[in-house]
Amino acid sequence: MLDKIKVQEVLDKVRPSLQADGGDCELVNITADNVIEVKLKGACGNCPMATLTLKAGIERVLKEEIPEVKEVISV
Repeated sequence: MLDKIKVQEVLDKVRPSLQADGGDCELVNITADNVIEVKLKGACGNCPMATLTLKAGIERVLKEEIPEVKEVISV
């Protein structure tokens, strides 16, 4: 199981970029098979680019910092 604190620390690194655009993300859950579930909030919640932000931004950084991460999904 992934360390929730480590995941939160990595999310804290990408959070300023999201907040600069009026959005944010919240860690919801880490599944047993290392899938990170996040909730996009604010402007990110209904932005047409949210999927790109999630996959090319949040997921990429999490996988770089924590190689065990399988995927990041929005819930």
